[in-house]
Amino acid sequence: MDVSQYLDIFLDESKEHLQTLSDQLMILEQEPENMDTINEIFRAAHSLKGMAGTMGYKRMQALTHEMENVFSEVRNNTIKVQGNMVDILFQCLDTLEEYVDNIQNTTEEGDNDNEHLVKSLKGILNGGQEESGDKASSSSAPVEEGDKEKWNTIKIGSAEETVIRAAKDQGKNVLGITVYVQESCILKAARAFLVFKALEELGEIIVSVPSAQDIEDEKFEYDFSMLFVTDSSIDKVAAAVKNVSEIKDAFVAPFEYDSAKKEEAVQTGVQETDKKPVKEKSGKVAVAAPKQQEAKKPAVSKPIVNRTVRVDIEKLDVLMNLVSELIIAKNSLVAASNTEGTRNAASEHIEYLESVTTNLHESVMKVRMVPIESVVVKFPKMIRDLSKKLDKKMQLFMSGEETELDRTVVDEIGDPLMHLLRNSADHGLESSEVRLERGKPEVGSIYLDAYQDGNNVVIEVRDDGNGIDVEAVKEKALSRGTITPEQAESMSDKDIIDLLFKPSFSTAKQVSDISGRGVGLDVVKSKIESLSGEVEVKTQLGEGSTFIIRLPLTLAIIQALMVEVGHEKYAISLGTIQTIEDIAPEEIKFVQAKEVINLRGAVIPLIRLNEVLDIESSKSPEESLIVVIVKKGDKLAGLVVDELMGQQEIVIKSLSKYINKCKIISGATILGDGEIALILDTNALI
Repeated sequence: MDVSQYLDIFLDESKEHLQTLSDQLMILEQEPENMDTINEIFRAAHSLKGMAGTMGYKRMQALTHEMENVFSEVRNNTIKVQGNMVDILFQCLDTLEEYVDNIQNTTEEGDNDNEHLVKSLKGILNGGQEESGDKASSSSAPVEEGDKEKWNTIKIGSAEETVIRAAKDQGKNVLGITVYVQESCILKAARAFLVFKALEELGEIIVSVPSAQDIEDEKFEYDFSMLFVTDSSIDKVAAAVKNVSEIKDAFVAPFEYDSAKKEEAVQTGVQETDKKPVKEKSGKVAVAAPKQQEAKKPAVSKPIVNRTVRVDIEKLDVLMNLVSELIIAKNSLVAASNTEGTRNAASEHIEYLESVTTNLHESVMKVRMVPIESVVVKFPKMIRDLSKKLDKKMQLFMSGEETELDRTVVDEIGDPLMHLLRNSADHGLESSEVRLERGKPEVGSIYLDAYQDGNNVVIEVRDDGNGIDVEAVKEKALSRGTITPEQAESMSDKDIIDLLFKPSFSTAKQVSDISGRGVGLDVVKSKIESLSGEVEVKTQLGEGSTFIIRLPLTLAIIQALMVEVGHEKYAISLGTIQTIEDIAPEEIKFVQAKEVINLRGAVIPLIRLNEVLDIESSKSPEESLIVVIVKKGDKLAGLVVDELMGQQEIVIKSLSKYINKCKIISGATILGDGEIALILDTNALI
């Protein structure tokens, strides 16, 4: 059977179950008696075992089988959850994640058996002992005489009685069968299914105990019984059952029907007089009530089905592209109606088209938006692991996990956030001894907060640790030759902190596998800026640091202000613009030989776009300046433009394949008249 077609589904569902395991193990560590959590872990391990078995991943299947066994005993209160057990389970989780990563990369789980973990889990089952011979041999213990004919306990109703009599009248054999599955068997339900399948080729199953549904759901111990009608001999039937692998034993004998059994069934309140046998899909004969009885049953409300659908991101990209083309077509219509003097005739149609495209754009964007929860949900376990590795007490508090971002942005921000959290854990938080000396709580706190701010999503990573020692950063930068002593004199604290984002810059005293190699903050900065976002730092020595990431909600379609510089058209994202000012030439002042304006008490540097973009301005020096005030974090700057064209919804087309050296251009857009306008990256300009 080719299971490769199910690989994507397997990976998606495995990751969901692994995340459930991770979340629930975190809870279990704090609340070892929480039965809901214990049941969730059991279900996740059970599902993973079944999926891995179906796909043929034996190592993953064996490990989850042992985890399931442990939690089966925990559920039955024969084993208590203790700290050592949770550590082993977290190691199992890491191993399962490794298996899934291997499968994703190579379609194979790898050749690591992780025998030590399997032994540890078996040791937990044996009360801390390694797997003993008694335990191992229990699966081969003989079946007692009284348990060989368990089919005699099956209650016989009139429906079964009718089938048995009809079979005997036709000269068929009516047999009782009890099957025992090996206790080491990992997929009991699968073995039972193969037994049913083998028997259905020889005859018909009248009834089974447990029921077919319970067997399918693995709600049985290691045996099941049935009544069977066949033309074949007892030996042939027994051989067919025993031929299935991992079957310990099978007992087959003629079934002697005793009418007293029926009386007993009736006395116990089972009204079976007008039931009739119905053939189930699997070929087994089940018993169903006639329709007039069903009508008396109370109506059962329909369960709510899952209303989410998994969509390939590429399909969404195609849909997004079509919406983009529609918006460009709308812009062309607007431009055409203005130039040809047919404004009145076409305006109604254009307004309707504008309404449709805007609604369509919003709908597609909502489909692309996903909560950042999918990224941050793995961090509590990471902080737990770091706490053990660094031998520091710490805890993570998260808020705003439901904040939504474009799927493409969410996929990219996992690594930067992970770097910042590791940075807080390693560099930010002090050791417990130092914290107690400083009068702080022994357990350090790291916070991850997300919230929406206008057209941006802000993610803050903060800690109550040591903060950044600006002097230490300055000394390190001087010793490495990153800055000169003259530069160091005139640099503000903020400028010095920005040095941390330089490639290969690290203040760690020693290199560890967590940090200190100078890889981290420069990766964070470049990744966030590639997503048209920005990152800034606020710090207080001795009190802690806050890293603030600001990201656009979407990278596809934005509202922009269209401007002219010389005779070229440019777009500036509306989200970055504070105000637009009309400034007289005499209001321009100079600070350190650079142009600034004093606007309502704030000194704002000017950036003349015609000089940056190397275009001759179309305005004379005596005319008033049109200044677009833009903001990056808490910094303001004034962009000097020649003309304002107005606000427009624009589609961002990436230029990265063709132009990746020019930082101040973040993309291009196609205007209504077919012209290209470049989009200015105000972050880079500032």
